[in-house]
Amino acid sequence: MMNDTTGALVSSANVSGTAVYGRDGSHIGTIDHLMIDKVSGKVAYAVMGFGGFLGLGEEHLPVPWHALSYDLAMGGFVTDLTEAQVTGAPARSENWDRDREWETRTYDYYGIPPYWV
Repeated sequence: MMNDTTGALVSSANVSGTAVYGRDGSHIGTIDHLMIDKVSGKVAYAVMGFGGFLGLGEEHLPVPWHALSYDLAMGGFVTDLTEAQVTGAPARSENWDRDREWETRTYDYYGIPPYWV
């Protein structure tokens, strides 16, 4: 997990499984993996796992990377987003990992500037 690192940089392997909390301290989900822009190297999304039990029935939804900030005291990421906001985001297109129109709608929905600007 991410809280096992001490430097300014962290391996993506250590981000997977890191908890995500709301500002009120409620556990929202966990980071499953990151989506990284091949050309710029910027992290576009953290794909978060929600619900389910022991990984079964878990739903995976992308959250803009800039919506998350790491909190050392919490040992996880903190966000102003709620689980309801994330689960109510624009439905993923079949090719959501390469659909700029969907990405634009998603970033507009969250009110966060897109990673590509």
